Amino acid sequence: MYALLKLQFTIFALIGIGMFLRKRNMVGAEGQRNITDLVINLVLPCNIVISFVQDIDKSTIIECLQVLVISAGILLFSMVYGRIAYGRLDEKRRKCLLYGLLISNAGFLGNPIAQGLYGDMGLMLASIYLTPVRIMMWSEGVALFSGTKDTKETIRKVVTHPCVIACVAGIVIMVTKVFTGVTILPDVLIDLLTTIGKCNTALSMLVIGMIVSNVRPSDFLDKLVFRYSIERLVLIPGVIALVLLPLLRLGLISRLIMGLCVILAAMPAATTTSMLSAKYDCAPEFAAKMVVVSTVLSIPSIFVWSLVLAV
Repeated sequence: MYALLKLQFTIFALIGIGMFLRKRNMVGAEGQRNITDLVINLVLPCNIVISFVQDIDKSTIIECLQVLVISAGILLFSMVYGRIAYGRLDEKRRKCLLYGLLISNAGFLGNPIAQGLYGDMGLMLASIYLTPVRIMMWSEGVALFSGTKDTKETIRKVVTHPCVIACVAGIVIMVTKVFTGVTILPDVLIDLLTTIGKCNTALSMLVIGMIVSNVRPSDFLDKLVFRYSIERLVLIPGVIALVLLPLLRLGLISRLIMGLCVILAAMPAATTTSMLSAKYDCAPEFAAKMVVVSTVLSIPSIFVWSLVLAV
């Protein structure tokens, strides 16, 4: 409990600093985008690779497969639920909401949370969890807004995404270590990747604070956005917890697997929701409110989920 409270204090403090920097215009909109790109393209990939460099056994591979299956199942549930829940809304807002249910901010906010709660093993499994999410992001996610499905472009974006490349590299390192007992990375490279990767939590939370700094009281007055936030932060992870609890009691999955999957399912809307809606002229103001409001509400909800899962 003490470690959890320290983690939450650190997260809240970093978010507060990010809000301060953005409010005082010490970091502008362009600087915020640059930091986001830096995290996604360099810091997070380094962190992912290093998360696979640890002493593991063959049972870890089974846990990776379990997380992969659960992640795919969550995406399927979210897709079916979204089409039922938002089927009668106008097309533009419906597309934003469907995308927001499918694609969360687990890649940006979830990784430092997973590492803080479950250590390097949690970060490694979180990287596995996010693989189906990233594939869905560049396939069904983009198709929702554009109305087209470009298979070649989807494949290109998936295989060239820095986090996907890092995940594949990490899996190779992990499997090699399991069967040979030797880490194929030299110590000097491990030290370099570790040093860069340690910046992940700080930079990620600062950006979240910068996003939250733009929230206005009027943003909370949209009932549909508030409804979405409850579904994204409470309903979906709640359903996942109820489904996984019997598997935990039967010994089919570990407490780590259940906790990790539930906490990653409880992440707010991804910032790409707003970006894609603006690109395809699909209710960008509504999408921006989804991102900001769900991110603000995720601060207390993640804390509550962390307490529940720690019991």
